Amino acid sequence: MPTMRKYLFSAGFALLVAATSVSMTVMMPPALASEIKYVVNNVPITTGDIAHRAAFLKLQRKKGDAAQEMIDQTLRLAEARRLGIRISDAQVEAAYQRFATSNKMQLSQLNGVMEKSGVGKDHFKEFIRAQMAWNQALSARYRSGEGGSVTEQDAVRRMLDKGGAKPSATEYMLQQVIFVVPASERSATLAKRKREADAMRARFNGCTTTREFAKGLIDVTVRDLGRVLAPQLPPDWAEQIKATKVGGATVTRETERGVEFIGICSSREVSDDKTAQMVFQSEGSSDKNADELSKKYVEELKAKAHIVKR
Repeated sequence: MPTMRKYLFSAGFALLVAATSVSMTVMMPPALASEIKYVVNNVPITTGDIAHRAAFLKLQRKKGDAAQEMIDQTLRLAEARRLGIRISDAQVEAAYQRFATSNKMQLSQLNGVMEKSGVGKDHFKEFIRAQMAWNQALSARYRSGEGGSVTEQDAVRRMLDKGGAKPSATEYMLQQVIFVVPASERSATLAKRKREADAMRARFNGCTTTREFAKGLIDVTVRDLGRVLAPQLPPDWAEQIKATKVGGATVTRETERGVEFIGICSSREVSDDKTAQMVFQSEGSSDKNADELSKKYVEELKAKAHIVKR
């Protein structure tokens, strides 16, 4: 659901502009004793949590109720867990690194901004975890009926509205290369593995020679992902895949598995019944107001929650 993902990440990462303009000479707020202020379904929210979120809102130059935001975040994380959604520490660290890189900052600089503004890197990372988990929860909600699947009748109606023409979409043949990094060795070997992955990616010139290049390399997995339509592309990779020419490979990325890149074996435009249904499904999500769906979902969770103010 492109629209929903765009909403969540533009809203959730509004710090993008503000963080880079924060002076590194900002004095860190004095540490205060933390006490439990709310209990949400047996999960405590402390005055420290609320103070960090208030600092985060200030850093984003946003108005809002810090306590209410923490209550909402707690409900969202609990709902994601109920749905079996787990965002690993490695995924959060990778997103944190991407955030620093996209703002042309070293991790040490971003850490400094977080600490000196009173937000704290751990609070920001937990916010990232919550945003990623909630994005998946909203996607699951949408697919299960809050916008629903496009029926054959819907597809026929929309084709008639468009003059009877079936929509087309790009179909990719993809190959995934993973330089595996065990969690226990991540801090010691990740940088080295990234250099190795970057070197292999630079030599990539099509999918036929990938396994030959991988021979002799330790813990390198090559997976043929098969044919994937553009609306089905993994959200984290979609834009990079679309921007990469056939025979090339996306830039390398750190993931929970290690360091990865995706090769573009081939691409072509296709137009058939399955493609039409998939494209209309994607277009249907664009009609949905992600903000309203998110607010409605949280209000439902809140109505069923046990929230105690201390």
